[in-house]
Parts: sequence; structure tokens; C-alpha cells
Amino acid sequence: MKLWDKGKEITKHIEVFTVGKDRELDMFFAEFDVLGSIAHIKMLQTIDLLTKNELLELTEELKNIYKNIKSNNFEIEAGVEDVHSQVELLLTKKLGDVGKKIHSGRSRNDQVLLDLKLYMRNEIKTITENTSSLFNQLISLSEKYKSVIIPGYTHLQVAMPSSFGLWFGAYAESLTDDLIMLKAAYKIVNQNPLGSAAGYGSSFPLDRELTTKLLGFDQLNYNVVYAQMGRGKAERSLSYAMASIAGTISKMAADVCLFMSQNFDFVGFPDDYVTGSSIMPHKKNPDVFELIRAKCNRLQNTPQQITMISSNLTSGYFRDYQLIKENIIPAINELNSCIKIVEFMFDKIIIKDNIVDKDIYKYIYSVEEVNKMVLSGTAFRNAYKKIGSQIDAGNFTYSTDINHTHVGSIGNLCNDKIKIKMDSILSSFNFESWQTAFNQLIK
Repeated sequence: MKLWDKGKEITKHIEVFTVGKDRELDMFFAEFDVLGSIAHIKMLQTIDLLTKNELLELTEELKNIYKNIKSNNFEIEAGVEDVHSQVELLLTKKLGDVGKKIHSGRSRNDQVLLDLKLYMRNEIKTITENTSSLFNQLISLSEKYKSVIIPGYTHLQVAMPSSFGLWFGAYAESLTDDLIMLKAAYKIVNQNPLGSAAGYGSSFPLDRELTTKLLGFDQLNYNVVYAQMGRGKAERSLSYAMASIAGTISKMAADVCLFMSQNFDFVGFPDDYVTGSSIMPHKKNPDVFELIRAKCNRLQNTPQQITMISSNLTSGYFRDYQLIKENIIPAINELNSCIKIVEFMFDKIIIKDNIVDKDIYKYIYSVEEVNKMVLSGTAFRNAYKKIGSQIDAGNFTYSTDINHTHVGSIGNLCNDKIKIKMDSILSSFNFESWQTAFNQLIK
């Protein structure tokens, strides 16, 4: 079954090529296609395109389909082009011609765009929850190990004193900025395109404000041409936000790989959390973090892939957009997988102590000695030269006492303030509004 079928068969080779991976990927949209259809028919009844009895029949059957989807008893049958066709086919089999009325005032263009937005909105919630959970773990680890000093590096050269409190806290705060980008993508996604039809509206007096309310959208994509231009733009915006989170996790994974090497030996993991070598029996490889790094680096390329698919297209719908699903859906799943495995690994991380007791790290205290001289009245440039001369002469002496008290430093991590920042961002999403709307649709 095809929604555009006019009674003429299409060459099988063409059909297979044009359908592509739709039947497989559309399963991710199934529940949202049903929810969108329930909202649509409620609106159709208010403008007299459905009777009250027809609305009741359609709604009841759509709820049955929804239950089957949630219980994994739904499939897109062989010969059925996509999820939209499958839902309409099931309705028609059960209700006859009444099932065929569901598509009035709607095009597959705005139907799939609606499904995509509902799906992405839901996935943004999942990404946000997973990121928030990792954030909380990082803040907890920052507090737990705030007194463990490690060397900081610039140019991969030993630089100044740092701590695991600073290290864990840095990546926690990085996630707050990542979620600000995710919130921006969410605001773009959370606008209703339904009613734009093929991109030019409808002669039916569609109540687009009603479907916006029923589906819990913040607002409408008002201009019907722009609503269709949002195809690709919404996915690209989300992919940029996901790339930001992936960038944070990739850098963190690279640090862990470095810290696990014998030359650093800052952290470790239980034997059943690492892999070995087929030839070197002493090896404990950070394969998990290497794969996290690679996957997250690949995720950072997703915006470019989506951009290249959707670039140089004029206004209006093109079949090119179909391929974006093949980028965004796997990327969402992979990002969530990476976030969760990082949290799983960090739950068993082993933090080594007395790291900076090794003589190779003595120069991390050089700035501390310069600052002590400055506090005693010596001009900074003169103190800098004096300590530099001691280092060159090999007679540098130092104290391991560290007294960093300013905001965000070793002795003043400000994790409580970073937590407040994150809580403010999380509360601004207001996922509850559309969850409530969904519950009303299917109750």
C-alpha cells in the first residue's frame, strides 16, 4: 500500500530504491504517527470533516494500534511503503471507508515532518535525562576526589597543579553548555508543522492552533512554506547540539586513555572492565574509552552529513530529505549509548593517590614559588626570572602547599553553583507539558 497510489504499478526496482530504509527506520516513528493522527482527527471533527461517531471509531482503533506498538506487536507489512501507510491500512481493514478519511487535510510531507519532530522531541528528553545523570555523577566524583592533586598540562607538558576535583568538575560544567545548545535545538523542534500539508496549506479550514495544543507544542511553524523548509533544519540543529555533547565526551575519553597509560597511571578500572592483548599478557587496554572517543568523533561529523544532504535545495519538498533519517536516528542511539557507558565505567573508576609525589612533577610548583615571592613584595617579572634561573641551574626548591581560593580553583570548586546552573537549564525544558498532552490523547 502507498498513500500516493492511483492504481498504477511502479517498477519493482524503482520501488525498492525509493523506499530505501523507510520501512526499517519508520518503526521509530510509529507511536508518534498514531498520536499525530489522533490529534489530527480530533481537529477534523471540529471542522465537520468527520462525524462524532467516525471520530470515536477512528480514535478507538488508533488507541488499539498504539497499544500494539507499545507492546511490540506492530510491524510494517511487506509491500507497505511506510508507517503512515501501515496505520491507514489497519484502519481501513477494520473500519472500511472511514479509515480512508484520516488523511483529509494532510499530506505525507507534513505527516512525516510531524512524526520526526515528535520523535526528536522525545529523544531530546532522553538525551537530557542521560546527560543530567552523567553530570550528577561527575559532580559527585569531583567532590569525592577534590583533594587528590594531579599535574595539569599545557602542550602536553607538565604545567601547574590541578586536581581530580577540577578535572571531573570541568566536564560537568561543559555539559551545562552542551545542554544550552540542546535547549536551542529543542525550541526549534518543538513547533508544530501539521497543517502545512505539502508545504502550501489546504483549502480546508484547518484549526492548526488546536493540533498545536493537543500535541503539546510550544507554538506553531506559522508559515506553511517555512514549515516544510524546517525539514532538515530541525535535524541539523539537533545534530549540532548532539555534536557538542559528543565533543565533551570525546575529550574526556581521550583524557582517560592518557591517564590509564603506565606513563601516567592516574586512573584504573577493574580487570573485568578492560580488555587485554593477544600477545602481551601485561596489557589492560582502555578499549571502551577508545571506542567512545571514536564514536563521539563520528557523531561530530553528523551535522556536516545532514548539511550536505539538505544544501542547495530550493524551497518545497524534495525526496533528498528522506535520507536524513539514516543519519539522525543512528546518531541519537549512538550518543545515548556513549553517555550511558561512560557513566557505567565511571561508577568503578579507580583513582590513584600520591600522583604528584614523583620527582618528574616537581615543576608544577614553580608558579606557586613565583607567587610566594610576589606576595612578599618582589615584582612578578623579577620573581619569574629568579625561579627560572633556579630551574635551569638544577637547584629549584619548592613546597607542596597549595592555597588556591578564588572562584573555580582547586580550593573553591563551586560545584554547588555549577549544579544550580544545570538545574536551571533542566527546568527550562518543561517536558511535562507535552507529556501531559500525550496522556490526554491516549487516556
